[in-house]
Amino acid sequence: MKPWYARNAAKAVLFALALGAAPLVLPNEYYINILILGAINALIALGLNLLLGYAGQISLGHAAFFGLSAYATAFATTRMGLPIPVGMGLGVSLSALVAWLIGMPTLRLRGNYLAMATLGFGIIVHIVMNETVEVTGGPSGFVGIPRLALFGYAFDSDRAYYYLTAVVLALAALFCLNLIDSRLGRALRAIHTSERAAQTAGVDIAGYKLFVFVLSAVFAGVAGVLYAHFLSFVAPSSFGFNFSVQLVVMVVLGGMASVWGAMAGAFFLTALPEALRGFEEVDILIYGAILVACVMYMPMGMAGAAAGAWRRIGRWRRGISGQGEGGHVG
Repeated sequence: MKPWYARNAAKAVLFALALGAAPLVLPNEYYINILILGAINALIALGLNLLLGYAGQISLGHAAFFGLSAYATAFATTRMGLPIPVGMGLGVSLSALVAWLIGMPTLRLRGNYLAMATLGFGIIVHIVMNETVEVTGGPSGFVGIPRLALFGYAFDSDRAYYYLTAVVLALAALFCLNLIDSRLGRALRAIHTSERAAQTAGVDIAGYKLFVFVLSAVFAGVAGVLYAHFLSFVAPSSFGFNFSVQLVVMVVLGGMASVWGAMAGAFFLTALPEALRGFEEVDILIYGAILVACVMYMPMGMAGAAAGAWRRIGRWRRGISGQGEGGHVG
């Protein structure tokens, strides 16, 4: 086994233990609901971070993949009567297929043009969700989605569902850690740094960009099916442009090109509106001020700020140790 496999496995295990211990220190079940939504958002942010943070390709339409998967599993399990695992598989597969079809032409674009293309795609999907009332329920939403049950076990309590999402998130984090340490991860970073240089080095630019775009959509698709079977209700308002922008903010605020940063940003931005509910009149102002302050004082994101603090602590400890040794010698 390569050393980084073992190192990444150890990190994932510690992360899983931390997620498992979180409900034990929470005062009531309400906070477990927030953790579940945070874990689902973190799953999408992980995939988007691979696309944005490592490959340098921006997407303003990722909420569409999230919504397509949620609606697909909802329709399959309620209207078609298919088993829940089959419906979930169809949902994730639909997100991947649409991403492949959309990615082939749009990933030839760069910069603002790519952002506009994905934005247009997201808006089109959102309009379709609102207008196809017979299939999606329209603006009123889709109700009656069954709670998740796998292999004869029903995840009918919020605590059980949280542990399921925690396991999925920990496995996704391990996958991402191994991916970015692999040859494919090095190719993605090369594309981000300079596409021309990467192409000169023999990197299949188009192939890798399409692969990571589809992979990020798969992450969003898995999150979508978990979201649908958790709430038992989905509506177009949850999958609009605002949520796509929020996903990008999660990655940037947490720290681009950081697995831990993407997840930290997702949990932070999921919990922040809940923490501000007591400030009904000025909550949006406080929310904006916090984001501005984070961008100003943490330009490298939460992960960058944490790494900088750790380096300063290390230098301080080495300085204290050096002074102690000097005093002893003197």
